[in-house]
Formats: sequence, structure tokens, C-alpha cells
Amino acid sequence: MIVITGGGGMIGSMVAWRLNVLGRDDLVIVDSMTHPEQWQNLCHRRYANYFDKNELPSWLEHAAGQVNAIVHMGAISATTEQDWGRLLDHNIRHSQFLWSWCADRGVPFFYASSAATYGSGDQGYDDASIENLRPLNAYGYSKHFFDQWVMRQVEAGYAPPQWAGFKFFNVYGPNEYHKQRMASVAFHSFNQFRDNGTVKLFRSRREGIADGMQSRDFIHVKDAAAVLCWFIEHERVSGIYNIGTGQARSFLDLATAVMTGTGREPHITWIDMPEDLEGKYQYFTEARIDRLRAAGYTDPFLPLEDGVRDYVQNYLMQPDPYC
Repeated sequence: MIVITGGGGMIGSMVAWRLNVLGRDDLVIVDSMTHPEQWQNLCHRRYANYFDKNELPSWLEHAAGQVNAIVHMGAISATTEQDWGRLLDHNIRHSQFLWSWCADRGVPFFYASSAATYGSGDQGYDDASIENLRPLNAYGYSKHFFDQWVMRQVEAGYAPPQWAGFKFFNVYGPNEYHKQRMASVAFHSFNQFRDNGTVKLFRSRREGIADGMQSRDFIHVKDAAAVLCWFIEHERVSGIYNIGTGQARSFLDLATAVMTGTGREPHITWIDMPEDLEGKYQYFTEARIDRLRAAGYTDPFLPLEDGVRDYVQNYLMQPDPYC
């Protein structure tokens, strides 16, 4: 069976969706869900069992020979988290435990890194090397720390038979509704436009970048899940890989796509950036996906307008928005 930690989260539940589409329901979902509505991410899934995160170590003690792979999506994903002790426990120590379990038992291991490891992007967004990166926040550093630790284990010859870390760029789409402030700009834009008839975007504080032209590599969660499941099916491929479309688009493009997706005339309201983001804000991200393509992943990614239309019309505007 396949164990999915963070399986009640956005990407984790959509990885389970993709595996269900591929005919697999031999899944064990692991999470520590705190939002009162997060359980709905699992309502449409087929899986064998569910465990709380704290139950996982004791279950794994007796699961050798039963587990085909661990997909580790569970983490503190808030870029504003400042409690290093929590990040150390959730994003590093637990990940190290799972890596070691898989290395000792010959089980493939896949885990979530983050584009936040690239920091301001001054060093580019090339997944060929993780050296000289300077994250802008503690969350990004916790992910970078684990990436560095993984590479040291690999160099020392202590690794699962297959492993991959995924630097997810800006993922949007269904099943993110529990993430609150950390939900995608697409989700917040939809809610703002529905409730107030306008979408708020940050003014730019960087010379040469106009208001609304701050850019991200936006990737639909279905595409992100498809990439991850491709790795599960291709045992020869290991490494750290960017998961993005390879094409940056502006926040203005995204907000416009959300508003037009509802069938209404777009309207933007410009606001100042919150103080807690000042100096920690990425003005541009764009995944280098050369290595992903070279590894053999050839499927196209949804264009922004098509992906946003799917999200708005098939989920956000429906009575049941869960995939």
C-alpha cells in the first residue's frame, strides 16, 4: 500500500485523487487535521485506513512488507510560522524519521520541499543544485535544511531505493479551503470578488515592476499530483525536482482569469503590502523544469486561464467544491 502523510491536505488529498483515478485504493491516509471542515477533503477518496500523525510511528513498526511507498506531504506550510521548535519537529525531525524508515526497509520515499527554499530568487530557480540558497523565512529554511540533509544521506550511501523531493511552486485548485490565509491567491480572489465585487492586489514596492505585475509560477493542483504519481510509477527516477509549469504569470493575470471565470466584469483594488511580508516577499518565481522533462515527464501543464476556469466553474461555484 501507499502511505500519504498530510493526506487530508490540499496536495495530499489530490495525490490520493490521482491514485484513485489510476485505479489504486490501497492507500493509508495520515494527517493531524485541525480545521473543522478539513475532513471533507477525504469525502470523495477511496482508501484503506486513516491514522493520526502521532499514531504513524507505532503503526509503521509492524508495517514492514506492507508499504510500497511513503508520500510525505505533511508539514507546517505557513510561510509566516515563526516558532522554530514547531518547524523543527514537524518539517525536519518527522521527515528524517520517515526517510530513515524507508532507507532501512527499502521503501521508496517522496516528500514535499518548496520553492520557498529559493528565497528572493537572486540565485535563480534551477533544481540542479541546492547550494547557496537563502530562504526568506523560517518555513523556507526548514525545507532547505531537510533538502541539504537528504543530499548528505545520499552522498553517504544511506537512501531509499527511490526517492524524490518536490519543490512545489504556487499550487492552486480544489481542496485548499482549510488553509485560510495560506490558501492560493486564486481562492482569495474568488471570495473577494464574490463578496465585494473587486479583488485586492498588492501595490509593488520594487522599481521596474508595475502594480499587479509581481509574478509566480502558478500550477494547478491536478498537474502537481500528476507529476508526483508519475514518479511513483517510474522507479528509476530519483532527485530533487521543481514542480511548476515553467512559465511565470502575473497576479493581475491570475485575478483577471478568476473574475472572468465567474462571468462578470473584472475590477481591481490596489492595497499596500502587509508589514510582516516586507522583505520576505518574492516578486518573481519561475520553475526551471528542464530536469523534469529530461527525466521523462512529458505531459503538458494546464495554461493559467484553463486551470483557473476549471477551479472556479467546476469547484468554487458548485454546491460541493471538493474534488
